[in-house]
This record gives sequence, structure tokens and C-alpha cells, in this order.
Amino acid sequence: MTTYHEPNTKRGNIKNRGGFVSNMSGDVPRVNRQLAVSRAFDDKSLKSHLQSDPDIQWTNIDNNKNILILVSDGLWKVMSNQEAVDIAKKFKYPQKGLKQLIAEGVKRDSKDGILCCC
Repeated sequence: MTTYHEPNTKRGNIKNRGGFVSNMSGDVPRVNRQLAVSRAFDDKSLKSHLQSDPDIQWTNIDNNKNILILVSDGLWKVMSNQEAVDIAKKFKYPQKGLKQLIAEGVKRDSKDGILCCC
């Protein structure tokens, strides 16, 4: 169910709307050399280059799908989906699993903010 909103995956859409994605050494890709995609959504000068409609997916929850992890890109930049599921499933209580995910993201030296909710 994961949808990534990164400048490099949105590059074609941004270019078609008159913008560009820059990759400066040691930095995150930025829209028009200014802001990362998620921060650019509400920026007046960049709004015309981005599609900010949410991606909505419907899925049936059954016994085979017993975990949903909602976190920001700071975690996904240093951890795969499966790694996050494997960590979260170790804990009976979601809050403990989320704390461990955050700790692991920090340990892996994420350069972006990590926000988790359950």
C-alpha cells in the first residue's frame, strides 16, 4: 500500500508542470532547488509544479494483514517496508513497536524527521 512522494519519482510530473528537480551533493532532491516534495506542497511559489492530491487506496483487512505502519519518509529512507514490519511485529503493543522503529531509524542515521503513529 506504500506510495512514495519523492522528487525523483515525481520528476516527470514536476517537469511537465514547468518545474525541475535538483540533486545537490549530500542533500535531498529538491523542487526548483528549494524544498523537498512534502514541504513544497503548500509553498505558494512551488504549488503549480506539484500535484498534492492524496493517494487513496482501499483494501480489505483480514487475518493475513494484521499490521499497518504509518510513518514519515525519514524512516523509509533508511529501512525497507519488510524490515519495518519485522520490527513492529515483535511487539504486542503498537506504541512499543513504533518507539523501536524510531530508535532504529535514528540508529541508521536518518537525515530526515521520523514521525510514527498508531
